[in-house]
Amino acid sequence: MAATAIWDIKDRLDRVINYATNPGKTENQGFASQNMQGLQKVLEYTAREDKTEKQYYVTGINCDPAIAYKQMSQTKLQFQKKDGILAFHGYQSFAPGEANPETAHAIGVMLAEELWGGRFEVVVSTHLDKHHLHNHFVLNSVSFADGKRYYDNKATYAQLRQVSDRLCREYSLSVIENSQEGRSEHYAEWKAGQEGKPTWRGLIREDVDKAIGGSMTFTQFIATLRKQGYEVKTGVKYIAVRPQGKERFVRLKTLGIGYSEDVIKERILQNRIPMKQEVLPEPKRKRIAASRSPDLKKIRKLKGLQGLYFHYLYKMGVLPKHTASRKRTHFLLREDIRYLGELTAQIRLLCKHRIENAEQLLGHQSILEQEMAGLSAERKSLYRLLRRCRDDVQIAEYKQQIAGLSKKLSRLRKETKLCRGIQFHSEEMKEKLSKIKLEENEKQREEKEHEQRSRSSRSNG
Repeated sequence: MAATAIWDIKDRLDRVINYATNPGKTENQGFASQNMQGLQKVLEYTAREDKTEKQYYVTGINCDPAIAYKQMSQTKLQFQKKDGILAFHGYQSFAPGEANPETAHAIGVMLAEELWGGRFEVVVSTHLDKHHLHNHFVLNSVSFADGKRYYDNKATYAQLRQVSDRLCREYSLSVIENSQEGRSEHYAEWKAGQEGKPTWRGLIREDVDKAIGGSMTFTQFIATLRKQGYEVKTGVKYIAVRPQGKERFVRLKTLGIGYSEDVIKERILQNRIPMKQEVLPEPKRKRIAASRSPDLKKIRKLKGLQGLYFHYLYKMGVLPKHTASRKRTHFLLREDIRYLGELTAQIRLLCKHRIENAEQLLGHQSILEQEMAGLSAERKSLYRLLRRCRDDVQIAEYKQQIAGLSKKLSRLRKETKLCRGIQFHSEEMKEKLSKIKLEENEKQREEKEHEQRSRSSRSNG
């Protein structure tokens, strides 16, 4: 496949440095002003030797890669267009193991030649530092031919996608098929799907598929979605749904080719027997002879952050339950499955150090940071000794000590990162669980009122 993207590079300063007011600068030094550093940094990044095997896979189109920054800057000065968007940074990524460096770079050069070669200066570089080969394009925002700016919009991006896909097919490489005509699948969503991680749009597709499989009519399909907790907008040009906890509606037709209203109706008509809803099996119960053992008394009740995390994983359906529950996991919790590894690491840290509240967490983090500062100072001292040392045996010993300190620092950094993650996720968990609790209470209240009205009508009858 070849995923593509393009974005603009803008000046981040509040004002533009006036080149002409500084008489101490030569003409070429003006190009190195802070206003143009964004362009220079991108050019340096895309041509870095550690990413391109000593710049072997770097090609300039209408410019020399070695002096591309100067040439692009001269074009801007020539047409008096130094402000605004400095350049465009394009990206083309290939599937891991699918293309070799020569093929990837050749495709990138042909793409740049076809799209921009007639009017713009472009640097094409192929990076080899990841499992997936990928091309970078640095496109000058001002044309050297007529001084007109390049405009990035839906039409030009669609053209980029079309040319990239065509070249990939010519080289027998896979492409990301559009989920619908005129709309491309977002790379992050595609990548999550390839890695088997759930996305919130994927969860909607899964629920829609289940609703279609279990419905004999379109009305029954709508009712099933509502039972699943979706708010459904009908009577509009495009049917749309809003999952629990989300603010915006999603048009079903944007989920893919098989999810427009007409196609959904056709899929429902093909159902002969509605699909039965999956019933969770009863868990196997183990009989345990309980005794008044002192060990049972030592089991402490989880509370604070530990209790919050265990309760959250329980609501997600990750932890085992005492009784089989047919209740669907809330949409807000289902999409957090993608972060299960991170949540598991955080809860292990909490249990290992018996951290129950925010104060204890901050205290533990402070200890970690102090330990990191000490190790960093010790490693810095070793680096100074290493630079002055001329004894090979002592140099090897210094390097071994530095490697050991670096390993400890890496572990401490990871643990510190987990602490910061717990601070963020714990507040997010509380908000989600509170929102879910309010929805459950509202639903129970409505069911109770409905039951009371039903009893009242039967008694009156």
